[in-house]
Amino acid sequence: MLSFVDFLTSKVTNLILQGARSRMSDKEFLEKEIARWKNSPHRIMQIKGHLYYDNEHDILTRKRTMIGEGGKLQEVENLPNNRLIDNQYAKMVNQKANYLLGQPFAIEGENTGYVELLKEVFNKRFMKTLKNGGKAALNGGLAWLYPYYTDAGELAFRLFPSYEILPFWKDSEHTILDFAVRLYQVMGYEGTIAKVIEKVEVYDLTGIHKFILDGEILIPDVSTENETFETPYVTSVDSEGEVTGLNWEKIPLIPLKYNEGEIPLLKRVKSLQDGINVMLSDFENGMQEDSRNTILVLKNYDGQDLGEFRRNLATFGAVKIRCSGDTNGGVETLEITVNSENYKAILEIFKKALIENAMGYDAKDDRLSGNPNQMNIQSMYSDIDLDANDMETEFQAAFEEILWFVNIHFANTGKGDFDGEKVDIIFNRDILINETEAIENCSKSVGILSDETIIGQHPWIDDPKKELERLKKQREEEQAEFERQQGYNPFQQPGKAGSQPGKSPPKKEGDPGEGEKV
Repeated sequence: MLSFVDFLTSKVTNLILQGARSRMSDKEFLEKEIARWKNSPHRIMQIKGHLYYDNEHDILTRKRTMIGEGGKLQEVENLPNNRLIDNQYAKMVNQKANYLLGQPFAIEGENTGYVELLKEVFNKRFMKTLKNGGKAALNGGLAWLYPYYTDAGELAFRLFPSYEILPFWKDSEHTILDFAVRLYQVMGYEGTIAKVIEKVEVYDLTGIHKFILDGEILIPDVSTENETFETPYVTSVDSEGEVTGLNWEKIPLIPLKYNEGEIPLLKRVKSLQDGINVMLSDFENGMQEDSRNTILVLKNYDGQDLGEFRRNLATFGAVKIRCSGDTNGGVETLEITVNSENYKAILEIFKKALIENAMGYDAKDDRLSGNPNQMNIQSMYSDIDLDANDMETEFQAAFEEILWFVNIHFANTGKGDFDGEKVDIIFNRDILINETEAIENCSKSVGILSDETIIGQHPWIDDPKKELERLKKQREEEQAEFERQQGYNPFQQPGKAGSQPGKSPPKKEGDPGEGEKV
């Protein structure tokens, strides 16, 4: 039996149901769990979240149907079948991700050296990965960060979407990860024929164990480059060129959760998004159903069958009719009236409901007309702010896990032991404000609050500490310029450095001159 399977025995025994005479093996357990999870409704919704964000909606597979014989629906291919998409869902995902993660987060701590080291790790590339992780978490309910080392030996983080990871938790609150399975697809060749290959990676405390999923059977992935299907998370090379495999003391998968229930945003609004697409498509279908493809009533038609009639109408735009005695021939239409106001009203209702259910905000809200005050703006942002609070709570918990791996990295690379060091991650939310009102409030607070507090609330300031340093430097330069123009420093003691020879304070009228007695 494989060593990996033997190792998993102690980890998954409590999850396996035992029969009277037989017991499921650990390999069989993983195969059955992967098969159950692969087509589960939860994973399908996670995949749909990413598809809907990329404009792949269910409306694209819609068919026009009619009631046929026996009252059953039948597909109709000779009617307009538009498939329009108004992706309000993607707009909500971008809106919510940018609201919380659009601006770089701040790092504050008493140990300035530790803060500077963290800024090197949490660089712009990490900021981009975190923002993309926020979008992936909204689409799938959660996303996963995987810490790894680049070829240059730098600590970096890779993003895995939710539908690739099957987690096995130690607790019902989903806070402690026991081990995890990653399922993903790669393109390969079977001879000269391209083929999609499903690969499986199992992450545990002993490293990564690689398999190929053949149907529902796991086969160890032993390639020509790797003699074994088991690999460590980190490899190091000493001065003699000897390679050593190292593993983390925790599973290197960090969940970025959208909410505690790991519920995708699409699950809240899918029916509303589909309704918007259907209404737009039906509106265009109705507008396109003109005299050449709508219902026509024939009188004394001079032709063989209705197919020929339709073909002549579509080709020449005309048909031949005949008169028989007192009966006159003709063509009449059953007019289809498209009331655009009804569609507008329904679309407005759907879009408003989608925004409310997604807990976003409408940038065209009537409360923003004219010169809105800050209370109106805060009222408009109330829903997205509440949802962002939940998301921030989950991301703050994720940062505790991220910092654990970063601190281990610092310790292993000789940069210092920062275990237990306190640091705060502060998210800067991108909220619309009335700048004039905010600046006036800052001005009125001078003398009541400290300069640091006032500057921190100013709408034009992103880094309060840097702005305080600039302000201090500006005041020092202004003081130096004032002293240069005056030619002396009234606060400088005579004979001290900085005093200029031959310079003295200007005499006032009535003061005794040099050498005179008082």
